[in-house]
Amino acid sequence: DVQLQASGGGLVQAGGSLRVSCAASGLTVDDYSFGWFRQAPGKEREGVSCISRSENSTYYTDSVKGRFTISSDNAKNTVYLQMNNLKSEDTAVYYCAADSQGHRSPWASEYDYWGQGTEVTVSS
Repeated sequence: DVQLQASGGGLVQAGGSLRVSCAASGLTVDDYSFGWFRQAPGKEREGVSCISRSENSTYYTDSVKGRFTISSDNAKNTVYLQMNNLKSEDTAVYYCAADSQGHRSPWASEYDYWGQGTEVTVSS
C-alpha cells in the first residue's frame, strides 16, 4: 500500500522558517511527481509547489516564489518543502500528493495519492 506521511508543521512567527516533510512508502519517490497543496479555513485547496524528476522541473505558485523550495531525497524516499520568510497568509493545512504519471501539475485532480496533512500556523 502507498502511504504518504506529512510532518513538520507547527507554529512559527512571521518571517520565520519551517520545513515540512512527506515520507513515502509503497512507492519510489524518483518515479513519481510530487506536489504540496494547502488549504486555509474557508478556502479551497491550493497548489503551492510541485516537482517532477522525469520532466526535471518545479513549479511554485506566485505567492511563494522566492520563499519556498521543494526538493526530494531519494535515499530517504522523502519530499520536502522548505518555507522561509513565512507570512500570516501561509497559515493552512499542508498536504503532499503523488502523481504516478510524473507530470508537474498544480492541479489536485492530477494526483493519485495523498498524505494526511500537517498544520502550519504563522503568527503575525
